[in-house]
Amino acid sequence: MAQWQDLLRLDATLQARVSQLYEGKFPREIRHYLCVLIESLDWDLAAGDENAASTYFHALLEDLQEQWIRSVQENILLQGPDYTGMKDYLLKNFKYKPLNLAVILSECLKEEQKIKASASEVQACGSPDMDQKWKWKDMDNKINELKRLIMEVKKEMKSLEILNDSLDFIQKTWQNKVEQDIGLAQSHAVVEEECRKRTSFIIQTKQVLLQEIVNILNLAQPIVATLTEVELPEWRLRQQLACIGSPADTCLDHLQKWFTAVAEVLLRVREQLQKLKEQNNTPDSTDASNLLGLMAVIENQTLSLFTQLLANALVVEKQPIMLSLPQRPLILRTGVRFSVRVRFLANLPEFKCLLKVKPVFDKDVEEVKTVKWFRHFDFNRDECKVLDVDSPNGDLVTEFGHMCLKEIKGRTKGSIESRLAVTEELHIITFVTQFRHVGLELNIEASTLPVVVISATTQVSSAWASIMWNNMLSTGDSRNLQLFMDPPPLTWEQLSQVLSWQFLCTGKRELDENQLSVLRDKIVDDPDDLVHWSKFSKNENAWLWIDGILHLIKKHLVDLWRDGSIMGFISRERTAELLKEKRTGTFLLRFSESKTNGAISFSWVDNSNGAPFVHSIDPYTKDELEKTSLPDYINTYSLRGRKSRHTNPLLYLYPDIPKDTAFGHYFTNTAEKVLGGDGYVPRKRGDFSDNPTPPPSPPREPNTDDMEMDEEPKLESHKVIQKLFADSSIYRLMDILLKKRHQLQPALSIPVAPFECASERIKNIVLCVCNDSPKILLNVYIVLSYK
Repeated sequence: MAQWQDLLRLDATLQARVSQLYEGKFPREIRHYLCVLIESLDWDLAAGDENAASTYFHALLEDLQEQWIRSVQENILLQGPDYTGMKDYLLKNFKYKPLNLAVILSECLKEEQKIKASASEVQACGSPDMDQKWKWKDMDNKINELKRLIMEVKKEMKSLEILNDSLDFIQKTWQNKVEQDIGLAQSHAVVEEECRKRTSFIIQTKQVLLQEIVNILNLAQPIVATLTEVELPEWRLRQQLACIGSPADTCLDHLQKWFTAVAEVLLRVREQLQKLKEQNNTPDSTDASNLLGLMAVIENQTLSLFTQLLANALVVEKQPIMLSLPQRPLILRTGVRFSVRVRFLANLPEFKCLLKVKPVFDKDVEEVKTVKWFRHFDFNRDECKVLDVDSPNGDLVTEFGHMCLKEIKGRTKGSIESRLAVTEELHIITFVTQFRHVGLELNIEASTLPVVVISATTQVSSAWASIMWNNMLSTGDSRNLQLFMDPPPLTWEQLSQVLSWQFLCTGKRELDENQLSVLRDKIVDDPDDLVHWSKFSKNENAWLWIDGILHLIKKHLVDLWRDGSIMGFISRERTAELLKEKRTGTFLLRFSESKTNGAISFSWVDNSNGAPFVHSIDPYTKDELEKTSLPDYINTYSLRGRKSRHTNPLLYLYPDIPKDTAFGHYFTNTAEKVLGGDGYVPRKRGDFSDNPTPPPSPPREPNTDDMEMDEEPKLESHKVIQKLFADSSIYRLMDILLKKRHQLQPALSIPVAPFECASERIKNIVLCVCNDSPKILLNVYIVLSYK
């Protein structure tokens, strides 16, 4: 359960990877409610042991049954999950295939560990160097010093309260005694002197106390400035890049800890100042008047810092995201639900249920008024939520999980005539709240990054291109909603980085330098290494081709891409250069450059005709990969030669990895499918090509007797014989046999009996040399050798 709880604490990007992990394989709901049991069982063992798999399967059913019974007894059945539905799912899908369940859970748990490990790496990336670590440590030290100083002030305030109580007691008690006993009036001067001394000491103590508060504020001022003007903008930039695939750390734990600590210190300062006001029982004097003036200045300074801190404390922790597009936030579709999460970083108990947050679409957006044809949207319903601490970690957070947009038609007013494409319009969602606490009233706002609103799924690819472009360009001014009126170019360095992130996010592997070089040659035609918006996503639309490949990886090739089996982006020319240096049967996997919707092909080298020649298969599209996996295509692919003889030309994955080593664990386990459910042996359609004709070998003297003999066996046979045997008589006999092969057809009638007496050496030679008719030539050769 610890692993599942850790996964639930991850940021939106990694949460999306968890959702994608279980999508179409296993219900995440079952993983959640059976997390304790699932993590306690050895699914790796069960994946190879059907008895263990069956035992574990029934254990899951029993656990669900127990939870259902418990919910009935506690009368929470209606509020709880659908235990019956989860049980039915397990029975329907795994009752007769518990081994499949074990395999799925074994793989998912391993992937969870990788996601968790990557999250740890990402968090480590938040402080990749010593400078960052020292920076965070320095901030911690300063805030700890603030806490220490405010504790000292509170202690001195206690002492001051005792002094004030003592003075008040003396003054009131002495006055009562004087009224009762006239004789004590003679001591009045002595008592007044003592009171003046105590009052003077109290004033001095207050001055010291106020100076300590000033010291606190002087230390707090640069901290507040750093938090609001440095740390928070840096976090927003990391979040902005994380939205488009960067593995940057977007954890808010450090910021929340610092915001909360400083807010608490400033709140306590205000409390101590209020207590000082209430203790103002000193007689009128110049010193007392000065104290009041100093307290007013200090209170204003405290209020200013407090306001600055709280005004920046509201953040959009999770940007708008549709459940159907977990890896592509900031794309919203009208009529489709999306979610946003808002957090208040000053997480103090006093602020619980104090802030009521309301979303507003395109608040204060000038384009709404000035740009004609700029579309207008609103939420389907008014929705306000109160920030509380009911979250698992006790954060002041609220999630708007059922937000939905509708378009407001018929509003085309505006002075600027510029109709942008639907996927180029940028919009903003703003969250507003009013803060009231101890006399302080403050309007607080937090805005999302610019979003694109689409009306059809076909617009997703173009919308994502706009999101990437905007977030790479508008890092300083993320609210430049008119960016695509005249979109600035990106440098290749910027674009290559964001493209690499797309492959990392989709397939858990970035693009290397060689792959990026191929993309650069395809996309960049500017001498300054600039990429223009029209080149990338408008006219030539290189992005559409790249996005098609990303979709192909996500749906069908994610494991192959992650483990490095796919070379991917490589030109035909470079493919030929690499393969021609390798042995026959070496192949590599490359993405098609002609299929805009994404396709993958393999190319292999053939050296059988004396010179290397590279062949490429017609690319496999997503429709074909829906039916059969690419490893199975590779495993079953064959070339059909003469007499319908089939051979698989794919032997070694580049550079020299045997095919079975590279892809064996991906091949479909046909051993379990020898017999179908009805007792028949299943058949399948083969994937083959007619043997391509390589370039001709160097010319040699024609021989009509040789016409029926394949080129490859003739050349290879001489090499084999020369290598294996030095006996000239045997070699001469074999040479005659090969050249006069067609004249030996009558040898069919030769009995096979002499075969038993032939040496194993002769038998092996003939079997190596004679591929077409080993039986015929073997008999002839045995008879000749006998003679």
